[in-house]
Amino acid sequence: MIQKSTEFFRNLPAKQCTKCGNKMKEQHESYSNECEDCARIDYTL
Repeated sequence: MIQKSTEFFRNLPAKQCTKCGNKMKEQHESYSNECEDCARIDYTL
């Protein structure tokens, strides 16, 4: 039986950050593999 595409995407596991392993809240235009906290760059000295 062929599965609907919406059902396929709904059943995918949540994306995880490659650095800390936390689940990421994905945005459709983002291909990032790190969460916002891990991707943040600190320029303070």
